[in-house]
Amino acid sequence: MPSNRTQATGAGGRRAGRGAPRKSAGPGRPSAASGEGDLRERILDAAEEQFARHGYDGVSTRAVAGLAGTTSAMIHYYFDTKRALFDAAIARRANILNQERLDAMDAYARQAGDAVTVEGAIGAFLHPVMEKLESGGPGWRNYLALVAWVGNMHDWGGEVMTRSFDPVIRRLVEIIHTALPDARQEDLYWAYHFLSGALILTASGTDRINRLSKGECSSTDIAALEPRMVEFAAAGFKQVCGRAKARGGAAKRAGAAK
Repeated sequence: MPSNRTQATGAGGRRAGRGAPRKSAGPGRPSAASGEGDLRERILDAAEEQFARHGYDGVSTRAVAGLAGTTSAMIHYYFDTKRALFDAAIARRANILNQERLDAMDAYARQAGDAVTVEGAIGAFLHPVMEKLESGGPGWRNYLALVAWVGNMHDWGGEVMTRSFDPVIRRLVEIIHTALPDARQEDLYWAYHFLSGALILTASGTDRINRLSKGECSSTDIAALEPRMVEFAAAGFKQVCGRAKARGGAAKRAGAAK
């Protein structure tokens, strides 16, 4: 299975994707010395928070501007449209998180060599996310809640997730396939689908498990959550990906019995 090291990016808009300072500010626009980069980051921080709480349709550029301490005109100056602002908010931290996960999985694969395990691969894939949830601050928690919302959005959520995260997921599946060489591709992707559901629920920050367990468990207890998710997901991969082999063994036994 070929490896894909392409770093995921989002469509941050015509202006959002440019990192060079502008040559001319123009009336009503910030000069290069006025903290333009800081304002852009404040806008993206505010957009993350608003989109994570209210979804795409429930957010206006005016609300984002108010939270960022600027005007709607400045949002349109940097990002052109609300959709471009949304895409830029997704892409900004996706690039960081994806690289951390790729680096962690590659480091694990190099260290483990031929002894890679499903648990090790999933652990390397999940740890950067868990680290952000535990100590990344409100910005990262807002972002991961936003990604969870996108993962459940019917209209164009799938397209955003594909563009932003598929290379990292394919690398995970590749390493797991090394650990489970007899696994069928369809079973590997079904197993990841179920892992993704658990990760999205965890990232959403709804505190559902706190209420369900009557305080026995906490969605913010990463030390308790992370190893259990790794164990749960690894067992699921092994079970789902072993189905074809188990069926084949049963058929052989049935044939021998005849």
